[in-house]
Amino acid sequence: MRLSPILLFHICCGTVGFLSGVVTVFLRKGSRQHATAGNVFVISMLSLAASGVYMALMKSQPANVLGGTVTFYLVATAWMTAKRRNGEIGVFDWGALLVVSALASFELTFGVEAATSPTGSKYGYPPWPYFFLGSVALIATTGDVRMIVRRGISGTQRIARHLWRMCFAFFIAASSIFLARQHLFPALLRKTGVLFLLSFFPLILMIFWLIRVRFTNAFKRTASPYRTDTARAAFREQSLPRAQAFAVFETWDSHSKGEPK
Repeated sequence: MRLSPILLFHICCGTVGFLSGVVTVFLRKGSRQHATAGNVFVISMLSLAASGVYMALMKSQPANVLGGTVTFYLVATAWMTAKRRNGEIGVFDWGALLVVSALASFELTFGVEAATSPTGSKYGYPPWPYFFLGSVALIATTGDVRMIVRRGISGTQRIARHLWRMCFAFFIAASSIFLARQHLFPALLRKTGVLFLLSFFPLILMIFWLIRVRFTNAFKRTASPYRTDTARAAFREQSLPRAQAFAVFETWDSHSKGEPK
């Protein structure tokens, strides 16, 4: 079977995204290697979602358009959370809130229409996928509203936001490969449950890291008390008199020794 260029591109992005995602989660968080692998994951996942949305539009598949857009939103906002400073929001966050609010509305509406339909489906899908992704979009909407109201987030809340969005997008990609297309894999993998495990592997990692971030001191110990602009400014003000006094002492000491000016 001959594959179209856009489908081949979509498959390659999914493969690179899954492999880079596996590598990223096992590298030390905050390291240069983690950042590099994470960038590869982000680029491949954004390309995967964008190409999937394009193909869904060409085939008139609204459900897949929504799924691809949710994936793109999760990856983009997770990446922005990691790149942005603590306690900072911008136009991007307002735009993301509008997008995810619309996604939640469409997903939940389609879910209700599928549940009340005589065929029990909407655009070829039963109610539960719509309700599932709609609930995820609703949770993300709530998180965006809280972040905007608080004028940004920092510390472990910022790390947790980055983690769950990346891992959930990773789960969507993995399940679309291993669960939705089981017929492409050998019978041995289908019968042993390996495909099921690979599909839910990102969710298992997400739960593990969220528990470690929110309920342990693994990341609190390495947090700096001067990570915000306000804290750094206060630290400089406190250090300024001491630095001036030290400079005066050095000048007096050099004169007392008769050193040339």
